[in-house]
Amino acid sequence: MVKAQSGFEQLIKSGPADATKLVDAYGKPLFKGLGLGMNSGWTNTAQTNGLLHFDLRITGTAVFVPQSDKSFDVTRIGLSNSIRPDNTANTIAPTFSGNTKNNGPLMNIYDNNGNKVSSFNLPSGQLASVVPAPQLQLTVGLIKNTDVTVRAIPKVKVSDDIGSVSMIGFGIKHNIIQDFAGEAGHLIPFDLALAFNYNRLNYNKSLSVKPESGAVPADTQQSTDFSNQAIEGHINSFLFEAIFSKQILFFTPYIAAGYNTAKTDVSLVGNYPITSNTIPVVNQKFYTTYANPVTINERNVNGISGEIGFQLKLPIFRFYASYGVAASYSMVNAGIGFGI
Repeated sequence: MVKAQSGFEQLIKSGPADATKLVDAYGKPLFKGLGLGMNSGWTNTAQTNGLLHFDLRITGTAVFVPQSDKSFDVTRIGLSNSIRPDNTANTIAPTFSGNTKNNGPLMNIYDNNGNKVSSFNLPSGQLASVVPAPQLQLTVGLIKNTDVTVRAIPKVKVSDDIGSVSMIGFGIKHNIIQDFAGEAGHLIPFDLALAFNYNRLNYNKSLSVKPESGAVPADTQQSTDFSNQAIEGHINSFLFEAIFSKQILFFTPYIAAGYNTAKTDVSLVGNYPITSNTIPVVNQKFYTTYANPVTINERNVNGISGEIGFQLKLPIFRFYASYGVAASYSMVNAGIGFGI
């Protein structure tokens, strides 16, 4: 459930500095969930493919958002005195993964003279509890018990409301048993591998934020061109992982532990009209145009991760499933593939 004109668009009404804090607080589970989701599903075994052997897989991850990240208190994120909740007893707002049925608190905006210039409700949640993340990847075996993986999703417009996404990534995995055991490596009844993986997710969504009804430019210097508004986001994620697995006929269970990190860069680009002051006597409102008013650069994920899962390896087809935890979030990944 993604609702047009009720998400990030609402938050810009508070002005650049406050909007940046609101977007950061509201989008936290989305940014963190995508970062974690993109780091999952890379492999389900410590085994590596033989030389030029390959497997092609498509998997999906559901990232479950903890209760603590489903809401935030508007009085605890450092907003200025220009924006305040209408009801001081109602200060808890849903995040992107919070309550999808009800809007957040009504917020009042004031100018430098203390005049109330605008009001708006903080948005409701958009995706309750779960952040989805798809993966399409190809893994090819190299020499010396090493394989490489390439992930890619071409730019796809999901819908006008959701926007467009694309992704590129690569990984490398090396089975270290052979390094230690030499010629006797095939006698060791388990596999142990080290892996490094990188993803870059690109996101774009067109916006349409118009001047408030009845508002006019504050002066002749204010742009009236609002045609190129958009949210642009990039999430760069890294995963260093150790994988332990044991093949039992066609069934291979595994456990893995690693270090997860994901950095989010999000910007609102284009010109945005923000109501800046009013003349109460005649009820005339004025707006100021801000170019590229919101920029967020934040490392949303930075810590240890762990997962457990399995691979079913049939003559051609593969089936995968895993469960993981990281940064107080949990993840379930499943998929299907084929290979030789």
